[in-house]
Amino acid sequence: MIDFSREGDEVVVWSIDWLARDLRDLQNIIQRLNDKGVSVSFLKEKLTFSGDADDAFAKLQLQMMGAFAEFERSIIRQRQAEGIARAKARGVYKGRQKTIDENRIRKMKAEGHSVTEISGSLGVSRMTVYRYLGGNIA
Repeated sequence: MIDFSREGDEVVVWSIDWLARDLRDLQNIIQRLNDKGVSVSFLKEKLTFSGDADDAFAKLQLQMMGAFAEFERSIIRQRQAEGIARAKARGVYKGRQKTIDENRIRKMKAEGHSVTEISGSLGVSRMTVYRYLGGNIA
């Protein structure tokens, strides 16, 4: 989006936390867009930033809202990690089910199929096949 945008464009975003992962990233994105002559509007917060407007109060609001969004995101990640750890301790969380049959990969390799053929047949990347073969590619 940043590379595609041109002078006079307006980027409309629902909320500040939808544009960036942290406050520094948010400020960098807005600055890069403003330097190109692109304005950025946030609907939920009712804030607009453009290169020609120098609104100190809007910048203060941006930094405060960005800091709160970053804090909220880190709290959510922490709670998620704690929940997963508790589920693993109870034996409930076992991770994603395997979708690739390791024995089939090894059998196809033993039959003389190339890694490219195996990956194409199973619909996985060659790196996945290499990972399952553990570097034992002859």
